[in-house]
Amino acid sequence: MRILGIETSCDETGVAIYDEDKGLIANQLYTQIALHADYGGVVPELASRDHIRKTAPLIEAALQEANLTAKDIDGIAYTCGPGLVGALLVGSTIARSLAYAWNVPAVGVHHMEGHLLAPMLEDADNRPQFPFIALLVSGGHTQLVKVEGVGKYEVMGESIDDAAGEAFDKTAKLLGLDYPGGAALSRLAEKGSAGRFVFPKPMTDRPGLDFSFSGLKTFAANTINQAIKNEGELSEQTKADIAHAFQTAVVETLAIKCKRALKETGYKRLVIAGGVSANKQLRQGLANLMDDLKGRVFYPALQFCTDNGAMISYVGYLRLKHGERADLAIEVKPRWPMIELEAI
Repeated sequence: MRILGIETSCDETGVAIYDEDKGLIANQLYTQIALHADYGGVVPELASRDHIRKTAPLIEAALQEANLTAKDIDGIAYTCGPGLVGALLVGSTIARSLAYAWNVPAVGVHHMEGHLLAPMLEDADNRPQFPFIALLVSGGHTQLVKVEGVGKYEVMGESIDDAAGEAFDKTAKLLGLDYPGGAALSRLAEKGSAGRFVFPKPMTDRPGLDFSFSGLKTFAANTINQAIKNEGELSEQTKADIAHAFQTAVVETLAIKCKRALKETGYKRLVIAGGVSANKQLRQGLANLMDDLKGRVFYPALQFCTDNGAMISYVGYLRLKHGERADLAIEVKPRWPMIELEAI
């Protein structure tokens, strides 16, 4: 089987081809960062229009990269949700239309299942075995998931307000950093000094596995305002010290909740995926945690941490091989709980 995957859930247009025997054989990605930079965040209507412009050329580029034609494609997978409804409609409409024209089956893929299974694109030595705990951290989601197999998911905890990536972006904006703020804040944090500012670790002083990062963002705003009163204007070092304190609080909070989930289940494998999984301090912190617990942490390759078509083509391959099919009705699910997915 060769599966064409299309990802258009937010502000990246991703197209990839997964081959059952050879693995990933084509991967094309276009990011809309420059398009949304002037607005300091994703503008849904602009995102949808850009997906319309970019998806078809990227499909052609992916076929060319794999040295294939449409006749060589055995199925099409597309992101059905969650995400921006307009962006999802672009990808799903193109995917269903091509599937009809090429007379091949199509399947809608859950965006977060794509992230969760992205480490499976790695070689065998770096691919986690079931069961494991997955920490999904991105701009829109922060979830701890108990994973017993494909489609066998139990959400153990999630953010009750801002996701971790969202808090990163909002705090970066408070510091006057360029869009996309999360990555800029992480780079700035590397220049910061530990101990000058200490941020709280929200919801770690009580039982449970849910997250809350809205208050941490407010704490950052108050810290910035107080520093401005003291200094008149924030120095670059003060900005770096605040960024370091904020990032440390997020990383330590995530690590504490991961440790709780691992102890509750007795699992020794941890997967971290989603855009924030590229964060160096988070990777190091969770690697240290798993060393202490005599376990192992798994990550997707950096290119597969953010939204991409590769993870969609892989999950699409699994579900099409299982026999799942989308009908001709074009349906998207901007909100889609993972527990609704069928187990394979």
